[in-house]
Amino acid sequence: MKKRYVLVGTGGRSWMYTAALMKDFAEYGELLAFCDANQGRMDYNNQQIGEKFGHAPLPTYLAHEFDRMIAEQKPDAVIVTSVDRTHHRYICRAMELGCDVISEKPMTVDAEKCQQIIDTVERTGKHLTVTFNYRYAPRNTKVKEIIKSGMLGDIVSIHFEWLLDTSHGADYFRRWHRDKRNSGGLMVHKSTHHFDLVNWWIDSSPALVYALGDLRFYGRENAELRGVTEFYSRARDNAVAAKDPFALKVKPDNKNMYGLYYNPEAEDGYYRDQSVFGEGISIEDTMSVMVKYTNRAVMTYSLNAFCPWEGYRVCFNGTKGRLEFNVVEKSFLTAGTTEDLTVPGMRELGGDKKDMVPEIIFQPLWGKPQVIEYEQGDKSGHGGGDARLLRDIFVGVQDNSLGHAAGYVDGAKSILTGIAANQSFQTGLPVKVADLVKLSAK
Repeated sequence: MKKRYVLVGTGGRSWMYTAALMKDFAEYGELLAFCDANQGRMDYNNQQIGEKFGHAPLPTYLAHEFDRMIAEQKPDAVIVTSVDRTHHRYICRAMELGCDVISEKPMTVDAEKCQQIIDTVERTGKHLTVTFNYRYAPRNTKVKEIIKSGMLGDIVSIHFEWLLDTSHGADYFRRWHRDKRNSGGLMVHKSTHHFDLVNWWIDSSPALVYALGDLRFYGRENAELRGVTEFYSRARDNAVAAKDPFALKVKPDNKNMYGLYYNPEAEDGYYRDQSVFGEGISIEDTMSVMVKYTNRAVMTYSLNAFCPWEGYRVCFNGTKGRLEFNVVEKSFLTAGTTEDLTVPGMRELGGDKKDMVPEIIFQPLWGKPQVIEYEQGDKSGHGGGDARLLRDIFVGVQDNSLGHAAGYVDGAKSILTGIAANQSFQTGLPVKVADLVKLSAK
């Protein structure tokens, strides 16, 4: 019997779930309705499912009509892909109305909302899935297998460096994410991916967090200090923005950008193309974190959002050796061209610079280092993780021996590192994670 779903929040990220239920997983589930604060955005999604899948328009409900949607559609589960600060509202209300929930990461943005979700799960007994697609990527799964095998011995320390480039990284400063009240900052919105990977890889939980973070590159004040004299609030139809390589430049034939954002912007005043060097940015772009885990491992972590290439490097030091893991997600593009330059130190497959291969290298305490190979898998989003995640969500978990499927406790643990880091930014003091929320022992 098909499961019945409704979806809340019809921005760009939601399409992965909509398309999955319209095509690859249509025999397992049915999407019944859309809910959003913006009617134009829902109308565009209905137009898209008609054009791409020949599907009739779905009923639409504005945000304040959420309860009516549940009453009329009677879904088994609610898919939450709205702005981060609203996740807890829909998660909790859906469970109170008898539905299970599938939520995009991060589960929520602060400790108070996290506690509300935990309490609601335990009071209602409903199931909450948090979609950590990075766990499912074949390369990240291989690292989990290596650590679980005992090859490294006990993990003593970890160094984790994540680089966001001047396209993807900059985009967080153009969108609603730039307001920390909406996203919890990059420590929560983006780093929840990374903190979850570490929790999962080493099978532990954060205990103590100390962090430093600042806005050092984006924002008007930083641009002024670098000598910039021309500014704009948004890029659309702006002559100053046309000269700015950081501005979002949307071609007239970009149907998604116009359909989801430009055309409906009069409804809610949300501008998708704000200047990364404008006023009102309250999130950090430069962050360093130290974490001590309950198993006594320690991690040094850094995230920078204005780098020339995008990817990550993770090094694990264990009692039997060291594992180094290097991933290029997007290599450097020379400004104004499509010329792809090699990132130093990274292998290439068949000499093609556009097909960079991540490296996993193990070096035992005594002996020669070895490159560990793994199956690349398909080309779906997030390193091949999206397709595997969707199968677990809509078909059911077939094999959870590595713990890929994540619930609300995993969702909480992943954001608590970032929430603690945000608190440490403000106080300059270390934060005990156990002081933030009362987390179930489940």
